[in-house]
Amino acid sequence: MPRRSDPPAEPVPPSFPLPPGLDLLWGRRERGQRGPKPGLSLDAIVDAAVAIADADGLDAVSMARVAKELNFTTMSLYRYVSGKDQLLQLMWNASARGASDVVLEGEGWRARLRSWVLIQRDVIDSHPWITQMPMAAPPVAPNSLTFVERGLETLEGTGLADGDKLRLIGLLSSYTLSEARMANDTKRAAAAAAAAGAQAGAGWTFEMLLRQLVDEPTYPLLHRIAWTQDVGGGAAGASERAEFLFGVERILDGIQSFIDQTGSSG
Repeated sequence: MPRRSDPPAEPVPPSFPLPPGLDLLWGRRERGQRGPKPGLSLDAIVDAAVAIADADGLDAVSMARVAKELNFTTMSLYRYVSGKDQLLQLMWNASARGASDVVLEGEGWRARLRSWVLIQRDVIDSHPWITQMPMAAPPVAPNSLTFVERGLETLEGTGLADGDKLRLIGLLSSYTLSEARMANDTKRAAAAAAAAGAQAGAGWTFEMLLRQLVDEPTYPLLHRIAWTQDVGGGAAGASERAEFLFGVERILDGIQSFIDQTGSSG
């Protein structure tokens, strides 16, 4: 019998079937109705799909292409995954492998959270197809949640409410993904133009375009920005990495301000 002073036990949430794909990632269902194909595994399928996407982009990934890379029939893959949509979820989870072993460098929440953001950006840049993934629901694959947990750890001791910590982690992740998507879309467009022999415009930057398009009488503020040495410092324009880091630092400034407003400890 619980003592009168004990807090009431938290109710156990009811169990319910997970959506297709997540049930496989979280070990909530069998991986196939038929026996495994000798010499084939789910990890091998996912690794092959990731390698294809790394080399040729997400559009190149198909069940047939993966099967061909592994020297198996397409039907053999369906013993492990139900189709491309499920394969994409498995690829997303694979991109965050090693999340539990991530080393967040620096002293204090700000340095460690900055390290967390930069690791996330480096992962996306290593697998640029991540920016092409459909985002119909929050990423709740095991490795993704492990990485979120590591981000939340950086804010322990700040005194912020747990819900606010999660919101701030989400803000930084959204910013990182958005900036990475823009950078990688630009690279893909330049590569496509080069492949088509369209050299003109392949190396344009935002600053260079402004200098070509805006005149001082019509766009006085944009004109001043376009020609200031503070933006890019030269014809090549600003470094994308530097611009990304500028945004990260301003978000971190905002988090520090939020901590100060709530009277939490740094």
